[in-house]
Amino acid sequence: MSEKKAWHINGFLGILAIVVFALLGLFFLFAVNFFAGIVLLAISVLLVSGICVIQPNQALVVTFFGRYVGAIRESGFYVTIPLSVRRRVSLRVRNFNSAKLKVNDVDGNPIEIAAVIVFRVVDAAKAVFNVEDYEEFVEIQSETALRHVATKYPYDSAEEEGISLRGNGEEVSKHLKEELQPRLDVAGVEIMEARLTHLAYSTEIASVMLQRQQASAILAARKKIVEGAVGMPRWRLRNWKKTALNWTKSGKW
Repeated sequence: MSEKKAWHINGFLGILAIVVFALLGLFFLFAVNFFAGIVLLAISVLLVSGICVIQPNQALVVTFFGRYVGAIRESGFYVTIPLSVRRRVSLRVRNFNSAKLKVNDVDGNPIEIAAVIVFRVVDAAKAVFNVEDYEEFVEIQSETALRHVATKYPYDSAEEEGISLRGNGEEVSKHLKEELQPRLDVAGVEIMEARLTHLAYSTEIASVMLQRQQASAILAARKKIVEGAVGMPRWRLRNWKKTALNWTKSGKW
């Protein structure tokens, strides 16, 4: 199932055709042929049932006796297939804010995470016919993808080159978008942006992990101090050797 263009004509031309068929029907009904007049009046009534108005950034999915015939994307006043069932689908950009999910990161630490998903419908037919409710489908798949991505990374990485949820938000958001888009292709939905909005340790371990972070920071600071203390004499010795070599070449010694 994919979107295609449904038959439709300008609404004002359709109104003109309705008026013409109605006048001809009345004329034939009383002056020429009763049966022909009934047919013309029936045609005018059928055309009235096809009148529709489409707002900007809105699509109209048209079905005729259970058969999908197409969609109308152009905003305006139209007359489409009479006796058809028409369902409106918004094409506007929308946000979905996920709830705060409690999951375990790759190290097994319980964390709270939430994200905002910016999406829009790009295929109205898929959104209507491929899934029961595309908005609910987006919500469930977004939370499923967020849980899956959160379990692949640690909350915080002690190594600078390692990717973590807290230290590499851009990479994690990109991975979330790549994880989510294939899931929503079936519903005709395009993910425009996916970004984390909340990230924290769960309340039961928050204080413990804070102490751990403080201890890691103290150890890192002491390591820097030791490296500086050891490196300073080496730097002085290297600088002295370089100065002595320059003096030797210049003939000062």
